[in-house]
Amino acid sequence: MDKKPNESDQPKEKPEIQKEVKGLELKINEFGEVVSNVPTEKLNEFLDDNLEDRKLKDRET
Repeated sequence: MDKKPNESDQPKEKPEIQKEVKGLELKINEFGEVVSNVPTEKLNEFLDDNLEDRKLKDRET
């Protein structure tokens, strides 16, 4: 038997969205490619500025 979704299973509020990526749409096409309405370079720049790279955080410079 399938479980019926409860109201408690649904998120109650939407996550906070950074203004730099507001309106971002990501889709995966039939070939498995990620298609976006934002250029990849702009998305990578945003991620570089706002996320810490876990692989590099323990490295000494």
